[in-house]
Amino acid sequence: MHAMILNAPGEALQPGQLVTPLPGLGQVLIRVQACAICRTDLHVIDGELPCPKLPLVPGHEIVGRIAQLGDGVNSFQVGERVGTPWLGWTCGVCPYCRKGNENLCDLAKFTGYTLDGGYAEHAVADARFCFRLPEGSSDVEVAPLLCAGLIGYRCLSKI
Repeated sequence: MHAMILNAPGEALQPGQLVTPLPGLGQVLIRVQACAICRTDLHVIDGELPCPKLPLVPGHEIVGRIAQLGDGVNSFQVGERVGTPWLGWTCGVCPYCRKGNENLCDLAKFTGYTLDGGYAEHAVADARFCFRLPEGSSDVEVAPLLCAGLIGYRCLSKI
């Protein structure tokens, strides 16, 4: 698959070919249709956030369609439109996770930082952190909402 790859912080992304990943237990393979760019992506690329996974496919505001389901995934169907945000995985058992504050999990992994992201034709994502997206708005219009939109929603939903 085609991808834009960060080989070292502070360097320009390089176009490259990667093997299309396969979804593992609890994961889905997404055919990426759009991936917005966020200031956090630029911090990762510029080396302002420590210890990114390298080489890395950046991008954490992914909109796409489910291309394949990993074992144990029955919450989605192939072809469904989904979005994937910054928070890409948590332990699910720590006090933060059990209270619904997964964003504070000490073991959290992040899309486009410690997990490969959406600047590629396909991305693998934990199904627990994928959002079913309604039809109607374009992929390009929806992608930025998977970061700034989710932050605002989470703040308002905690009031």
